Amino acid sequence: MGVPLLSSPAFPTLFLFSLIALCLIPQHALASITRHYKFEIKQQNVTRLCHTKSIVTVNGQFPGPRIVAREGDRLLIKVVNHVQHNVSIHWHGVRQLRTGWADGPAYVTQCPIQTGNSYVYNFTIVGQTGTLWWHAHISWLRSTLYGPLVILPKLGVPYPFTKPYTEVPIIFGEWWNADPEAVINQALQTGGGPNVSDAYTFNGLPGPLYNCSAKDAFKLKVKSGKTYLLRLINAALNDELFFSIANHTLKVVEADAVYVKPFETDTILITPGQTTNVLLKTKPHFPNATFFMTARPYVTGLGTFDNSTVAGILEYESPSKTLHSTLPMKKLPLFKPILPALNDTSFATKFSNKLRSLANAQFPANVPQKVDKHFFFTVGLGTNPCNKHNQTCQGPNGTMFAASVNNVSFVMPTTALLQAHFSGQSNRVYSSNFPISPVIPFNYTGTPPNNTMVSNGTKLVVLPFNTSVELIMQDTSILGAESHPLHLHGYNFFVIGQGFGNFDQNKDPANFNLVDPVERNTVGVPSGGWVAIRFLADNPGVWFMHCHLEIHTSWGLKMAWVVLDGKLPNQKLLPPPADLPTC
Repeated sequence: MGVPLLSSPAFPTLFLFSLIALCLIPQHALASITRHYKFEIKQQNVTRLCHTKSIVTVNGQFPGPRIVAREGDRLLIKVVNHVQHNVSIHWHGVRQLRTGWADGPAYVTQCPIQTGNSYVYNFTIVGQTGTLWWHAHISWLRSTLYGPLVILPKLGVPYPFTKPYTEVPIIFGEWWNADPEAVINQALQTGGGPNVSDAYTFNGLPGPLYNCSAKDAFKLKVKSGKTYLLRLINAALNDELFFSIANHTLKVVEADAVYVKPFETDTILITPGQTTNVLLKTKPHFPNATFFMTARPYVTGLGTFDNSTVAGILEYESPSKTLHSTLPMKKLPLFKPILPALNDTSFATKFSNKLRSLANAQFPANVPQKVDKHFFFTVGLGTNPCNKHNQTCQGPNGTMFAASVNNVSFVMPTTALLQAHFSGQSNRVYSSNFPISPVIPFNYTGTPPNNTMVSNGTKLVVLPFNTSVELIMQDTSILGAESHPLHLHGYNFFVIGQGFGNFDQNKDPANFNLVDPVERNTVGVPSGGWVAIRFLADNPGVWFMHCHLEIHTSWGLKMAWVVLDGKLPNQKLLPPPADLPTC
């Protein structure tokens, strides 16, 4: 008869040996876990600028909760919709390898979650580390539905820079006293430009430069002689932003969850959709002062914009109670940063040119060196005829504002594109004849053509699996040159070149950077210029690409790529989950 294990004299030794063996297993082998979150989409009364209104939130929080995971972790996020709006959530910048069903843009990868229903977003973080974010991806609900998505390195894997004392997410946003849904609905009905926001925010707070907001200020309390990692996210709907901290230098170490060659700057530029990690090294001794952190827009277009400044406060911990009692913080001098001019395109260009991939053995820049397919896309504004009989609209010359890619203003379907593709029903939903270059070439950045009308349709580009793509995105001067932050879902891409004027196929490629270009998921197409990107289409599914200025997306500056399955099992789109919402 066997001896019970717990009574065996060998058990303590066996247990100790097992414990030691467990400790010797590399930590990263044990690191990947499944993390569960629950998002209750509900209305919440929030007061800003002395104005109380009911906004759409996650779990009653504004901004929403922070998602934290490690590289390799699986995320299961149950989203329950308790509001009257249809809702979908996008995990901005997450590659979603073979899990396009969890990407989130409404009517692209899923039908939205209807009132009273729920959906579990199920995906794994593969090969990504850094700061991303999540936001609603339907209409203008992301004005209040957004939050940070922090991906930590695997256990035991250090950052390729000084380990920070602590980490702080700072999300730039906008606040409307009006309902943003009413703002965009009115704009789409009248054909004119939308009303602008009433304030910018840091972590949902407008700060002391706005009326009735002295107490609604984000305060970053720091200790002397420490290094802080600031995870900066631009969640604003319609504005690129300059950001600076008075009398402090920032070291940029990451962009869009990809490490970059570190460089120092007084000011950063960040477009909607982008994230930037910076190191803030505090002063070695208590400075006997407090410091403003401020952000305001970088403006290139002709339309109206929110010409205001959000401020937060950088406050040092007092070294002793004695000093604090004799010199209260309110009495300390307050320093303010000097931000670039609103239209400082020179600064914007220099800043973006400083961004470079690490491109080393540990963090290589795998830039496609050969190109299978070349694309040339014009991006910009245009017009549609007024849809009101015998009336004029508020767009140019009585028309309605529109926006387009290669003069195609994208028409959103009523069935999700990914479902149509997967089920073989695409003929009823979209066509595969998106133009690979402008149908009618013109002087893109010169005198605009007389005819500003766009075409309208649901057209996509189909790519075989593992196609290497080079895409030139060219701004146009139609209704005014303007920078456009373009976001590609499902992929990172390499920004291999940019310039002003019209792209010259004979001259400009000679200057492409194929060694250490920055790797991003959102890039600004320069105002009156062009940007060149490359990516490898190794992720099957349907992937949205659009301007992250929300008004331009609403006007049709968007399109999608269909990437076909590969031959191997691990190169095929996974089947849809059972709880995928229906339209």
